[in-house]
Amino acid sequence: MKHSEAFLALVNDAKSRIQQIDLEGYKKLAAGGEPFLLIDTREESEWAAGHAAGAVHLSKGIIERDIENTAPDKSAKIVLYCGGGFRSALAADNLRKMGYTQAISLDGGWRAWKEAGLATEP
Repeated sequence: MKHSEAFLALVNDAKSRIQQIDLEGYKKLAAGGEPFLLIDTREESEWAAGHAAGAVHLSKGIIERDIENTAPDKSAKIVLYCGGGFRSALAADNLRKMGYTQAISLDGGWRAWKEAGLATEP
């Protein structure tokens, strides 16, 4: 997908303030046994077409509104993903502003997840 320069500038600005993890880092995190919450920030139609096994759906449009019900502990480790890592970076930045100290964006997102053959759910 071709993104506008203004959108990419916004995403890059958010990425300068957040934690990111690539798929190899995610695999290590998952294998390490430390608890974390995996959140899909994509749209409802994207979620319905398939998502990461064990993920919770809080789309970019509602995550700020609903996150405190899903993850009341602001020190909880939260890994966010979207299609490629842009929307999840924006969401992670907003969660950081809300006081969440371990909101992490999965770089590569759903595309990287599927390419790696990780578990999915319909």
